[in-house]
Amino acid sequence: MGRRIWDFWKGDVSTALLYGSLALFTSILHNVFLLYYVETFVSIYKIDKISFWVGETVFLIWNSLNDPLFGWLSDRAFLSSPQSGSFITTPEVVLKRLKVFSTHGPLFALSFLAFWVAWATPGLQFLLCLCLYDGFLTLVDLHHSALLADLAVSASDRTRLNFHCSVFSALGSFSVFLSYSFWDKEDFYSFRLFCVALAAFSILGFLLVSRLLRHHFQKEVLLRQNEAQTLKELSVGHAPLVHPDQPVTIGQYLKQLSKHRNFMWFVTMNLLQVFHCHFNSNFFPLFLEHLLSDNISASTGSVLLGISYIAPHLNNLYFLTLCQRYGVYRVIRWLFLLKLGLSVAMLLAGADHIYLLCIFIASNRVFTEGTCKLLKLVVSDLVDEDFVVNRRQQAASALLFGMVALLTKPGQTFAPLIGTWLLCVYTGYDIFDREPAKESVPVAAPGSGIPPVRLGCFYLLVFVPITCALLQLLAWSRFTLHGRKLQGIKALRQAAHHGHLMDVKAI
Repeated sequence: MGRRIWDFWKGDVSTALLYGSLALFTSILHNVFLLYYVETFVSIYKIDKISFWVGETVFLIWNSLNDPLFGWLSDRAFLSSPQSGSFITTPEVVLKRLKVFSTHGPLFALSFLAFWVAWATPGLQFLLCLCLYDGFLTLVDLHHSALLADLAVSASDRTRLNFHCSVFSALGSFSVFLSYSFWDKEDFYSFRLFCVALAAFSILGFLLVSRLLRHHFQKEVLLRQNEAQTLKELSVGHAPLVHPDQPVTIGQYLKQLSKHRNFMWFVTMNLLQVFHCHFNSNFFPLFLEHLLSDNISASTGSVLLGISYIAPHLNNLYFLTLCQRYGVYRVIRWLFLLKLGLSVAMLLAGADHIYLLCIFIASNRVFTEGTCKLLKLVVSDLVDEDFVVNRRQQAASALLFGMVALLTKPGQTFAPLIGTWLLCVYTGYDIFDREPAKESVPVAAPGSGIPPVRLGCFYLLVFVPITCALLQLLAWSRFTLHGRKLQGIKALRQAAHHGHLMDVKAI
């Protein structure tokens, strides 16, 4: 019996499960962080407005720069050609990634705990906690994404790995529901204990899973080393193979990336996607308040909020099955067309159909978040193309994921800025104004019978996805890494690492 259990853990399913479970240990903490960190510092620690905005500004800069910085520090050794016959094998690359989880995963969990106990002045603690937390989160998330490109090359294997990530991310979202039972601004002790329990579970998970995965790959590294030693003994008397290529500098890498047309079109599309995802998150409470609050109960609003967190992960399971059948490119294109069609239909229906509004608000966020979760597969394909076109020694997967983050994270900042500006221009309603909206804007829009704030929210709700969908379809039509070209790139990468690249099925 024990032998069969051990064989199961060494099998194909165990690798996908272990890789996916890493998403659980991140999501159970990050979902709670997103919901409560602002409320904690504003309502409990009483941070002043200037300190809050200074902290958010520094966080914005650090959040944008740390992805490419950590990616470069991680992958700069892979940007040179093999010299003197040396070669960094894929199992060795994976071991380097897994070391991050065993060391920085627990540190990420400890940095999460630093938010819930007052240990400095609110402004200083806010700044330090945000930067520490995001630094460790970036390290964990960046290497988790990079492992998707390193563990497997075939589309089916990557889709299977992403499938398990979606399952465990959905499980991690239940920490949001549990948190409501412990959250109390008047008595913070229970919530602190809840966060300690989450962090302890996450630390144990990172340590256990990274150890199990390292066990698989350490045996592969030893096997490769024995093979290399045998080949070296057989080639006595022959001159060693030397490649004169020098390591690629950051300037050369950026020049290569600027010529990567598919990368540029993908970043353009993804910038709009990041903008739309964060626009939905930022204005979800506003849409509930001004479009639905008079017509639905508080429990219905909380259900819509819960669906918006969990449904994207569950829905992604179906999207991934479609990706296996039709390809990621076509599925993403269909999602853009679906977003456009639903938004136009909602615009034609108008703001008075409450049930349609409920369905649209929830589905808009679900489909948009679902699209975001498929984009890791596209970035993994771009890693393959970068590897083949620039003849890398090893795929610089973490660095490419970091560059994508650098160029798309400004969408997080543009979303609230553009949204509040459009709302203010159209209705005169300033979201930061403490006065009630009815006292600061006219009661009704001429000829419509709808309060201006409500009308403005409705137009924001439908016109933003319409605009994003049209621009994304235009950019996506110029993206050529799909179909036969993608198959050719994958074949070339597998051929380049023949004898070194380990497919996920072999683990």
